Amino acid sequence: MDTYSWMRELADSWVLLAMFVFFLGVVVWAFRPGSRKDHEESANLIFRNEKTPAGEGLEEAKQ
Repeated sequence: MDTYSWMRELADSWVLLAMFVFFLGVVVWAFRPGSRKDHEESANLIFRNEKTPAGEGLEEAKQ
């Protein structure tokens, strides 16, 4: 069996299985119990400085 055929057979079977198992692991990790708080916090991170922009108040803080 030449190298190309062996690599092709490996990619068609075991590597495909490994990628599928990795995909399932990522999905299970994303939807694990207790992760809602982390996801909501990450989703609202952009609105953290909505009332006062991040740049305001730096001059007073330096004095």
